[in-house]
Amino acid sequence: MTATTTTPEAGGTAAPHPRRWAAAVVMMVAALMDLLDVTIVNVAIPSIGRDLGASESALQWIVSAYLLGFAATLIVAGHLGDRYGRKALFLAGTAGFGLASLACGIAQSPGQLVAARAVQGVMAALLIPQVLGSFRTLFHGKERGAAFGMYGAVAGFASAIGLLLGGLLTDADLFGWGWRSVFLVNIPVAVATFVAGAVLVPATRERSAGRPDVLGSLVLAGALVAVVLPLVQGRANGWPVWGWVCLGAGVAALAGLGVVEGRRRPHPSARTTPLLPARAFKLPAFSVGVLVQLLFSVGMQGFFLVFAIWLQGSEGYTPMQAGVVTVAFSVGGFLTAPAADGLAVRFGRLVLVAGSLLMAGGFAWVWAAVADASAAHTGAWPLVPGLLVAGAGLGFLVVPLVNVVLSAVPADIAGGASGIFSTAQQFGGALGAAAIGTVFFSHVPAGEHGPSGTSSGLTDALGAAMPWVVAGFALCAALCLALPRRAVAHAE
Repeated sequence: MTATTTTPEAGGTAAPHPRRWAAAVVMMVAALMDLLDVTIVNVAIPSIGRDLGASESALQWIVSAYLLGFAATLIVAGHLGDRYGRKALFLAGTAGFGLASLACGIAQSPGQLVAARAVQGVMAALLIPQVLGSFRTLFHGKERGAAFGMYGAVAGFASAIGLLLGGLLTDADLFGWGWRSVFLVNIPVAVATFVAGAVLVPATRERSAGRPDVLGSLVLAGALVAVVLPLVQGRANGWPVWGWVCLGAGVAALAGLGVVEGRRRPHPSARTTPLLPARAFKLPAFSVGVLVQLLFSVGMQGFFLVFAIWLQGSEGYTPMQAGVVTVAFSVGGFLTAPAADGLAVRFGRLVLVAGSLLMAGGFAWVWAAVADASAAHTGAWPLVPGLLVAGAGLGFLVVPLVNVVLSAVPADIAGGASGIFSTAQQFGGALGAAAIGTVFFSHVPAGEHGPSGTSSGLTDALGAAMPWVVAGFALCAALCLALPRRAVAHAE
């Protein structure tokens, strides 16, 4: 095929690529692997822990390692694709994701699985920015809006189907694989999309892209790991001094990186692309919006990790049944998401405040229902209204939040700003699995983290973790009040 080199600015002057929609479908199928893997593993966690004899901290790492690998690589991967070509990075990420999924599926120890999950996250981070960057280049005007709308719809679908699919594959025990199926299912998808991508996806890049800031990226990656590591390992080791030093060093490195990036002044001869768009952080809509996204992800990932363990361990649900229960949350999101942007244009930040409060209230309902389970099984129905309300809040918060954050920044740094926004999402998820998981496991009596029957200890542990989830979304509501009153505009 003929390779093409284009830029988003070419817009109305360049003829549309004839296979752009076929390429978009191929790239979306590849992106679906990542979008599913964010949630598909959650309901399989208890089965993984039982089969591999994983410790509580290992269970947290199985979730956090993927998200950390993604967060640490995402920004530099986007810059690499802009400068050296998105197609090559897309194909490398797709192939690497398939190989890492194979490594996950054949892992014989918790350590092997955690390492493979980290590589999976890195490969996903190579892949995803190339999909979004290619969409910006291949599509213009209304077509671009349709392409990004397709991505958003698939992302929402993946969030809903991931928990169901994870439970179905684990329960089905295809070929005796059990939980390993949730990883091995990626292999044929990766092979098919790699072949189709090699034929259909055009080569695109940015002519003006500078060199990626590799040193800054390494500092960022090290800082993120340094923050999460002591939160996961600290409890099992008695909260040693090294953990607090590591945590402080990670926070200091993040702050130092921000200061250095903020003081960097553009120079005509400079060809290195800044890692962090310092100008964006001076805008309240961006800085507050990124913090809201971080806290949202902390609450979401932390909740679904411990909730899946509680459903299967305390309530005796199968992985499939646990996945079905969580569908109520996805249904709530599907009900409100279509109207969220229009309402946000009209009522501004109040819609985001309402979404945060609905999430806090919905999870508070779940918390109350869980408290009733201390004496007997609660069953699914008392949980459903709370999950439905929390899901409805998700639609009102997350859908317009992207528009709030990215419409606030100048067009010339929009790419870097979107990278920071996505990094905050992934890092928040890793942080949530680490922090809320640690609160949960610290209240679980020894030997009760697996789904071996009813356990009041698991119920008490979930009751201890839920206040942190609810408080996180209440804080999101307070932060949304700090956003500009009319922060939302019609998207292109």
